[in-house]
Amino acid sequence: MLPRLGPVFFGIGLVAIIATVFGSGRAVGGSNPQAPPTFSQTFKHVVVIVQENRTPDNLFHGFPNADIADSGITSTGQVVTLTSRPLDDNYDLDHSHTSFVRMYDGGIMDGADKIVATCIPGATDCPPSHPQFKYVDPADVQPYFTLGEEYTFGDRMFQTNQGPSFPAHQFLISGTSAPTATSDLFASENVSGAEAGCTAPAKAYVLLINPLGKENSKMYPCFEHPTLMDSLDAQMVSWLYFTPLAGSIWTGPNAIQHVRLGADWAKVIIPQTKILSDIANGKLPQVSWVIPTAQDSDHASINLGDGPSWVASVVNAIGKSQYWYDTAIIITWDDWGGWYDHVAPTIYNSYEYGFRVPLIIVSPYSKQAYVSHVTHDFGSILKFIEEVFNLPSLGYADSRADDFSDCFDLTQKPIPFQPVAAKLDGEFFLNDARPAAPPDDD
Repeated sequence: MLPRLGPVFFGIGLVAIIATVFGSGRAVGGSNPQAPPTFSQTFKHVVVIVQENRTPDNLFHGFPNADIADSGITSTGQVVTLTSRPLDDNYDLDHSHTSFVRMYDGGIMDGADKIVATCIPGATDCPPSHPQFKYVDPADVQPYFTLGEEYTFGDRMFQTNQGPSFPAHQFLISGTSAPTATSDLFASENVSGAEAGCTAPAKAYVLLINPLGKENSKMYPCFEHPTLMDSLDAQMVSWLYFTPLAGSIWTGPNAIQHVRLGADWAKVIIPQTKILSDIANGKLPQVSWVIPTAQDSDHASINLGDGPSWVASVVNAIGKSQYWYDTAIIITWDDWGGWYDHVAPTIYNSYEYGFRVPLIIVSPYSKQAYVSHVTHDFGSILKFIEEVFNLPSLGYADSRADDFSDCFDLTQKPIPFQPVAAKLDGEFFLNDARPAAPPDDD
């Protein structure tokens, strides 16, 4: 694990990124009128929207000017053409750390065919031929293409960890999945049962990976170390974490002891749709994380195809509100989901980096129709927020990450918001009476 730089231990966290930008009257460079504006002078709000389990090759097939593959290579050297499947498909792929190792294959990226596919009960013609080598029909995710083409899309965004959702969501709030501030281990897999974090059953456990890459120990899935939420609390920066379920592996704060068992747990808001009414009522916090239900996620085999509409509903709510001109929205996916991707990540240690995930940055100051080829990871999200609100580094993934600087032009004329067309609107999600389905990542 990287050494912690200037650790700060204060209060609590957040995971769906929207950064608010001052529309008029922005400060421009302190005492020097010629100096360009900074993130802290431009943005008042950041919203981090997290989706699930996709790679750029899988979700953004044909995206203009991006590095997207049309084919992949199997472990036997066979070249397989990627073929189309619907977003709400009938099978899932294993995306454990073991599957990362198989697909990565020492950087050759030829082991995706070794990843196991699991069909939903009653599925027919499943799994299809070469189930890992698929892309989503672009018509199913048109809102994502609209956002990426209007604002900034990143084709070198990597999940920081080499594994599934539970540790990924820890990296999204603190830049690490280490159990303590001084540990050289990482939590590397999903929790053993349906309930995760500090409220999991007593027998629940998560595997840990050591510096040699061995998953040979385990612990109860409740950790204690600083998070970005603590840094926000220390500077009195408001934050909320919008999520559908308290004990989900996607609810990162539930696995941080001082958050789950302390006063900051009141800032974990259920249901996640409350963000829509908070925006409408002028109550958007300065930092927000936004987590989907399983049916509104992009997670294979459990989604209903509504994920792009869910994301569009949050973006549209902000775009039509008082917050548009001072907000930055960061949309990313928590892990690769087992899908083929052709770009090999840089390896820093036994658990960092993982594979590429998509990235969209929406704001009035995003570079328009821009594809970022700069390397980003979940630490970049943390570092961006740290710079917006003048926070110290946590000393984890944020300390080595970039800050998305190439994705913005803070001197450009602010982009006026254009509503994003989607199958379902915000009213649908606000009035949706379906019980929130939990993740199915066993």
